[in-house]
Order: sequence, then structure tokens, then C-alpha cells
Amino acid sequence: MKKILVIGIGAGDPEHMTIQAINALNRVDVFFMLEKGASKRALVALREEICRRYAKDRRYRVLEAPSPPRDTRPADYEACVEELNREKQAVFEALIAQMKEGECGAFLAWGDPSLYDSTIRNLDAVAASGRHTLEVEVIPGISAVQVLAARHRITLNTVGQPVEITTGRRLREGWPDGVDSVVVMLDGEEAYRRFVDQDVEIFWGAYLGMPDEILVAGKLSDVADEIHQARAVARAEHGWIMDTYLMRKS
Repeated sequence: MKKILVIGIGAGDPEHMTIQAINALNRVDVFFMLEKGASKRALVALREEICRRYAKDRRYRVLEAPSPPRDTRPADYEACVEELNREKQAVFEALIAQMKEGECGAFLAWGDPSLYDSTIRNLDAVAASGRHTLEVEVIPGISAVQVLAARHRITLNTVGQPVEITTGRRLREGWPDGVDSVVVMLDGEEAYRRFVDQDVEIFWGAYLGMPDEILVAGKLSDVADEIHQARAVARAEHGWIMDTYLMRKS
């Protein structure tokens, strides 16, 4: 039996760490980190900073491995994701195989591990393969969705109404039925522009919690171009962008 922790580390600010997450860090002997290339080195650097800042009660080591690349414009999205997860599972197995007897390992999940993160799912697949017997514990974290709402000083839902959390890919198919508020993640194609001629407000944020955080809010028809320009400049500067937004029909 190998003990694995999946620790939510928040959306980019080391101070997003909960007391439970900090206590969990101090149970860990080996941290597993997936490297996503030079342009996203900041994501690994933040994880390393969190370990240095909070994991003070014991000595630990860090094992890094390249994260499998993903086709950003696949012909078959679901098949692409399945293949990506199989490749990640192989990486997870290789990392876990390097654990020593009695050690505790951990994956540091951006935001909260339950929201558009594959770590739990991939660990379940590793356990199902039978090559490792795992005991997995999940520590929740502050998600980008929560930080977005806090930064804009808004609630996610209107009174007595639901809010839907979805992806840019799904939003391009149309506004979800039965909701007036939609939170959108993983939108590489700026799906919000489809609704620019409708009476919609948008609350947008990029690099939430990080020093380069950008916020834009207003009537979508008034700020869509501003968001588009901000995304283009930020992507050119950093080589990547991580943004989240809430749209609400008036």
C-alpha cells in the first residue's frame, strides 16, 4: 500500500493554502510535479515555492517528469483526452514506482482537485491497473472560480437561481438551458464573443492570484475587445494564459 495525497494548492497565491493543506504538506516525503515546458515553468516554480514556504516539519524530495503534450485542436476531443490521460497515467506510475518503503507521496493540484483536474481520475486508473496498491487522500483547495468571484466582489449566482460551470468548448454550442449565470473555464477560443450582441455582463480574470493578475468587468458588448486584447498581450508575454470568467444575462 502506497499513500498518495492530492493537495489543492489554490489558484496562484501561496496564501490560498488552507491549514489542512499545510498540515498535509508536512506529511509528504516526495512531491511529484509534471513539467509542462519552459513557458509554463512558473507553474512548477509556484509549487516549489509553496513547498519551501510551508513544508518545514520534515525533509522531502521533488520528482519531476515531463507532462505529455496535448493537441489543442483535436478532431475528436474525447478521444484526445482519453489518450492524454493514458499517457499521464503512465507518467504517474513511473513516478510512484520511485517511492521508497513507508514514504508518503503527493501531487499538488492547481485550484481544487475536484474541478477540471484529472489527477484523481488518473490515480484511480493507476490503482485499477493493479501495478500499485494506493491509498489516496484528497485535500480541497481554493479554486479559480472562488478567486474570480472574490476579486470582482460578486456572488456566482443570483438570488434563488443556479449557476453552471462549463468549458469554452461547451459554451460554443450555446448558452446552457435553465441558468442565467455561467462560469467558463478552459476557453482557448474566446467563446464569450458568441454572445457579444446579447444583454450580458462579464466578469473576467486571468492569472488569478498571481502577480500578473488581470481583471476586466462590464457589459460584454463594451469590454469584449478589451478582453481580447488583454489575452493576446498576456499570451505573447508569458507564452500561456489561464483565465476564467462569469457571464450573466440581465
